[in-house]
Amino acid sequence: QVQLVESGGGLVQAGGSLRLSCAASGFTFSSNAMSWVRQAPGKGLEWVSDINSGGHSTYYADSVKGRFTISRDNAKNTLYLQMNSLKPEDTAVYYCAKKGQLTYYGRSYYYIPAYDYWGQGTQVTVSS
Repeated sequence: QVQLVESGGGLVQAGGSLRLSCAASGFTFSSNAMSWVRQAPGKGLEWVSDINSGGHSTYYADSVKGRFTISRDNAKNTLYLQMNSLKPEDTAVYYCAKKGQLTYYGRSYYYIPAYDYWGQGTQVTVSS
């Protein structure tokens, strides 16, 4: 079955760096777009970054643009998030998620569902 296992979280001081990993199994990783999503304490889910199946196209939320880098190693079935210049507001549980099937519908393309599998999450805490 599909499994996504995040690792690499921890406690870091503001201005520091951390690299998160997501080990994927149970599906053809190289054929699927992937995302990082986070949830701060008491807040809802916030989309962070997307990467397409081949790793050539990446997208970032404005809040992390220029500081975070998403990447993937399809040979190792692993997704990464390099986090630099960390701020206290980056404190959250970080999840990797598998995006659904890219489908043409009603004159537009959609991932249906937007996400179909999630990891268990890894805690990132940035102290001031």
